[in-house]
Amino acid sequence: MKIAMIGTGYVGLVSGVCLSDFGHEVVCVDKDPRKIDMLLRGEVPIFEPGLDQLMAKNVAAGRLSFTQDLAAALDGADAVFIAVGTPTRRGDGHADLTYVTAAAEEIARTMTHYTVVVTKSTVPVGTNQMVADTIRRVRPDAEFDVASNPEFLREGAAIDDFMRPDRIVVGVTSDRARAVMGEIYRPLFLREFPILYTDLETAELIKYAANAFLATKITFINEIAQLCERVGANIKEVSRGMGLDGRIGNKFLHAGPGYGGSCFPKDTKALARMGQDHAVPMQIVETVIKVNDEVKRRMIDKVVDLCEGSVNGKTVAVLGVTFKPNTDDMRDAPALTIVPALVGAGAKVRVVDPQGKAEGEALLPGVHWADDAYKAAHNADCVVILTEWNEFRALDLAKLARKMTVARMADLRNIYNQADAAKAGFIAYTSVGR
Repeated sequence: MKIAMIGTGYVGLVSGVCLSDFGHEVVCVDKDPRKIDMLLRGEVPIFEPGLDQLMAKNVAAGRLSFTQDLAAALDGADAVFIAVGTPTRRGDGHADLTYVTAAAEEIARTMTHYTVVVTKSTVPVGTNQMVADTIRRVRPDAEFDVASNPEFLREGAAIDDFMRPDRIVVGVTSDRARAVMGEIYRPLFLREFPILYTDLETAELIKYAANAFLATKITFINEIAQLCERVGANIKEVSRGMGLDGRIGNKFLHAGPGYGGSCFPKDTKALARMGQDHAVPMQIVETVIKVNDEVKRRMIDKVVDLCEGSVNGKTVAVLGVTFKPNTDDMRDAPALTIVPALVGAGAKVRVVDPQGKAEGEALLPGVHWADDAYKAAHNADCVVILTEWNEFRALDLAKLARKMTVARMADLRNIYNQADAAKAGFIAYTSVGR
């Protein structure tokens, strides 16, 4: 099948590359000439493990191409995916649908034959109907169907998630659209990955409900971690004891500095707003948002307390600033709350991150970027682990301690433990929930 993918951000590019690997002819469209130029040169504008090789493979096979010309991409296309950003709208928490609406209008003006318009972006309930209404308003004679196909990709593991999904959710309103979507995902159906067909509204809400539930698990375990610190319990053992229960599972039960990234913050806010708009308050979700913000601020207090009540004039080495490892994504990362607070309190902050510098330089003014953890720790008064990159999981702690003026560690990802830190020469160590 021929597919047009509007948007070459994280979701659009990963989805387009993977669909081309299924054997479809995919044309990725973006209005940003810089992105298209990069892609035409074989360069990937985002960091996702394995994406560059998979993209090169399918470009070489003639199944994947890139353009700014939507008309050319839609020529002969069976489906067009909308995979544009839906950031939180300033002031009210709603998802900003400006880019979705613009894409729908441009599709309407450009399409020449029956096409399934697939919303891949995360959008509030009712958006797909709005897309249909927009197309009909611009082109009353257009022949099309709208489908909802939310993504469930984890940054850092997106290719595997697309190729081996827990499920594929498809909201449709006609048998014709269902047949097109079934053909698009036929390679996964043949391998017996479950495809759940629903109405449009159910598909839209599944995405928000799933993300809000996972954000709730993270926030719950972070609250339990705070209680562990007060009563002398160990959060890692509590998490393991909970996770062994098959009804709960062990994923998303790792205490830390709070959730961030491109999905959980904006999706929880959007779901809370949807509840308010429909007079069904999402009280649990609203509390999750509040508690997650408090968790990030509590991490600042941990670092300050470790430094004997003040970081003013002290050098602090921060290891990791992306919201999770194996991504360059800084969106709503805990570092964006914690690092500026340390700088504002008078700390001299050095930062090291394998992929975060490109975005982080603009987002974290007033910090010095180092090449590795040991350089960051040179003559430092404290080391803070914010992101659990593999290179920070296997540090030579004794070497790290020797580099420092005062060997203190705030291990906000619970990678190490008190005994190992003390043995290596750290005079002070703190973690989360232990």
